[in-house]
Amino acid sequence: MSDPSLLPPNLGSASQDSDLADSESSFHQRSRLLLGLGVIGLLLAVGTPVIQTQLAAQETEATETSEATPLAVETLTVEAVDRYTVARFYTGEIAALRSSDLGFARGGELVQVMVEEGDRVTTGQPLAELDIQNLLTQRRQLEAQRAEAQARLLELERGARQEDIAAAQAEVRDFENQLRLQEQQRSRREFLYAEGAISREQLDEFAYGAETLEARLDRANSNLNELLNGTRPEQVAAQRAVVQQLEARIADLDVDLSKSTLKAPFNGLVSARQVDEGVVVGAGQSVVRLLENAAPEARIGMPENTASRLQPGTPVTVNLGPERYAATVKSVLPEVDPATRTQIVVFQLEATALSRLNPGQTVRVELSETVPTDGIWVPSQALTQDIRGLWSAYVLIPTDAVESGTSEGTYRVQPKSVEILHQESDRVLVRGTLQVGDRIVANGVHRLVPDQLVRPLD
Repeated sequence: MSDPSLLPPNLGSASQDSDLADSESSFHQRSRLLLGLGVIGLLLAVGTPVIQTQLAAQETEATETSEATPLAVETLTVEAVDRYTVARFYTGEIAALRSSDLGFARGGELVQVMVEEGDRVTTGQPLAELDIQNLLTQRRQLEAQRAEAQARLLELERGARQEDIAAAQAEVRDFENQLRLQEQQRSRREFLYAEGAISREQLDEFAYGAETLEARLDRANSNLNELLNGTRPEQVAAQRAVVQQLEARIADLDVDLSKSTLKAPFNGLVSARQVDEGVVVGAGQSVVRLLENAAPEARIGMPENTASRLQPGTPVTVNLGPERYAATVKSVLPEVDPATRTQIVVFQLEATALSRLNPGQTVRVELSETVPTDGIWVPSQALTQDIRGLWSAYVLIPTDAVESGTSEGTYRVQPKSVEILHQESDRVLVRGTLQVGDRIVANGVHRLVPDQLVRPLD
């Protein structure tokens, strides 16, 4: 670096003047900055108390204004109760009295199913039919045999005809004549044998011929006596038994014919069609499932204490969606479900619900239950949430008009803590520090603070 003393005199003076000018300029800028910061601090120090004073004055003015102008509120006087009624809902389902998987008592080919799923049927209505051609053939055969047996029985009961008796008598006379002729011929043969004209063999032929004719004569006489004496009772009874046996077989066949048509055993609803035409079904095989709906019932599980209070004949209302049906308690089943500790209560529905209800539908029944407890009913809008999860109601406390500087009929409100026991619709049952006869604010409690002046509306 060059020594300043070696510089020319004029150049050294100019450089020093420039440095002095820069130093003075920086000093003035710092001075102005410090002055500005000081002014701002002074303004803040002076302005903050002023602002606080103004805000306090505004709050005081607002408080005085609120105290000077009581808030109009609706009020009510509380009364005590010693019980309340609660509506409880229980859910169950529509149940059929009977449900049957219907089938034929015998096997055969299914030729016709007369119902569809969802059809309502009445007792005795045909549902399906089997092929019965072979049964009809057997019946015609048995009818012919029965006719033959009946004719034979009639013949036995009436006895022999005169023509048969006359024929038998003629047969007897014929054998008698033959026997006399045979005896005469034998007498002659014996004389000839004694004279030695014939052999012993020829004599024996006539002797045995006479014995044969005697046997035939005895048989003819027996037949004649039988015709003359009439038919024996044993023969008539035996033939009558034959007729009865054939009639029994025909009756048994008629039973098979009747069972070839499946009929509804009760009024009901066809819930399932198991097979179609052309299938060879076995005895007992399910063809149609039928649910009874002649008297719809609702089965609903209820707690033991609730079910024990219900008596047969008690009227209730059963709800199926938006529809309501009148019903009565039919019975309370004695068994208690060990898992749910409930009993089944059976409700008998009105007859008009028959066409609109189906088994398996979900229903609800509403029961009113009285719960004994002391409390006070208040509107739900009269409560406001307090600290620690409690609730409170604002009670009106009379004020001294001279002391408070207000007109007559002005009150101050004070909160009183309560406990909610039960809530329904727009009212709440509470107990706590409220007393019978207290006058409370009915609604709009969100606008109130403790000790606020209020004026009850007429």
